Amino acid sequence: MSGKETAVDTAREMDGLEAEVLIVGYGPVGQLLSVLLAQRGRRVTVVERWPEPYRHPRAVGFDSEAARILASAGIGDSLDKFTEPARDHAWQNTKGETLIDHEVADRGHCTWPEALSAYQPALESALIEHGATLPPLRILRGYEAVGLADDGDHVTLTVVGPDGDKTDLTALWVVGCDGANSLVRTGVGTTMTDLDFSYDWLICDVRLHEHREFRPNNLEICDPARPRTAVSAGPGHRRYEFMRVPADDPEHFGTVESAWELLRLFDVTPDNGVLDRHAVYTFQARWAERWRTGRMLLAGDSAHLMPPFAGQGMCSGFRDAANLAWKLDLVLGGHAAPTLLDTYTTERRAHVRHAVEMSVGLGRVVCMADPAAAADRDAAMLAARKRNIGPSAARRSVVKPLVDGLLHRDDQGRPAPYAGQAGPQWRVRRAGTTGLFDDVVGTGFVLLHTEDVVPALDARRLKFLDSIGTRLVRMVPADTPTASLRPRDALDVEGRYLPYLSEMDSLAVLVRPDFYLFGIARDEDELLVLVDDLATQLSPPCALS
Repeated sequence: MSGKETAVDTAREMDGLEAEVLIVGYGPVGQLLSVLLAQRGRRVTVVERWPEPYRHPRAVGFDSEAARILASAGIGDSLDKFTEPARDHAWQNTKGETLIDHEVADRGHCTWPEALSAYQPALESALIEHGATLPPLRILRGYEAVGLADDGDHVTLTVVGPDGDKTDLTALWVVGCDGANSLVRTGVGTTMTDLDFSYDWLICDVRLHEHREFRPNNLEICDPARPRTAVSAGPGHRRYEFMRVPADDPEHFGTVESAWELLRLFDVTPDNGVLDRHAVYTFQARWAERWRTGRMLLAGDSAHLMPPFAGQGMCSGFRDAANLAWKLDLVLGGHAAPTLLDTYTTERRAHVRHAVEMSVGLGRVVCMADPAAAADRDAAMLAARKRNIGPSAARRSVVKPLVDGLLHRDDQGRPAPYAGQAGPQWRVRRAGTTGLFDDVVGTGFVLLHTEDVVPALDARRLKFLDSIGTRLVRMVPADTPTASLRPRDALDVEGRYLPYLSEMDSLAVLVRPDFYLFGIARDEDELLVLVDDLATQLSPPCALS
């Protein structure tokens, strides 16, 4: 859309429309996005062609930031029922020599474990059950989207229902969470960047009859004769994966007989385990160059596909949902111009590109099928391990700062220091309640500060911050006397927030609803500039008038 657009009057625009947002596809990303929007009071209709949820896992884990996003969607108390800390991850060669090993931290930057293994069907059930409690959310199962039109002031989605009849659904916006063969992506008309990294792998999901202690818990065997993987897929579940090599008969490779033959490499047999599912997946490495055209947007697999080696496929979809939900909410509420949604592509495409390229880099090591090249790889990696050269590829972080988009900028128009960094989460105490920051304080925009900055903010700026739901939080030492506390104060019970703010030499930090820093202010003058910059970027200059 053009830069001449202004924020819409949602009440007027909604006249006669099915919903504010239509979502096509009700997998984990569609489920999460629909909940995040409905929690904000947005009328959401989801179209899903399958009449029942898919009952087998595809992804098998997510990271600390994704856990925080899921908790913000209201299912934090359920996570321990279907997740477990990933614990450790190792790569070994054919001889069993360790090329890389990595202990996964029990606490990541969001306090949740750095990586969690998860049973995806239970995760989806938790999101679906929570979504069912939200009145603005309507789910249409057994409806297949067959046509899409952007009509300028709304979109029209044509669906075929269970009875075979066609129906037109209308909304202000449509988001495609409809996977690799996305109808919405066709409407967006984007090109795709393809890194041409594609291999067939046989995926086997197993439940063992008796508990085993796996050390390492997650293992890549870099065997050129048969690259293979064994990882946790959540409590009581294991995932085994086997790459198809040139000697395999393609017709036999995907059979149940082939699955059991290969599972014997890990001492898994019909006598000691149940094969819940087996399927051949072709890993791909692709992302969309444009994630928005007009009133059509993309998220999840419709916007990107990546190999599993960095564990970022589902995480990336969850980050898409977290980024898009609050931006759509501001636009629908008239608090931001629709051009804000262009920053969604800018921010998420850069993150996804990093995750895809990292996944491919790791995959090139694992998928090496040439014995001579694999021997050279082993020698180099063993030598590096012996010299303790690091960090290894497995330790490189997939959490990257935003480098463009909705960020505070300096006088030259460049992102200001610390703008775009992923914000941490620790435990705090307020009004007698101790817990994670999001649970105790709440989510949305947060102005985190060390001194009382309210007097420095005039009524106009305070009104703006309030209009976008900003929480003003003064962080104080854990031993602050109760009599000295003010309603906006939070106790830094772990003693981590105050050093964090001090390290940035900041009086205040403005955190976005997706937990990334919009920017910092070192004094009151910079605070005024920071607030004004956010208002200007969200809306036309008249927003502060």
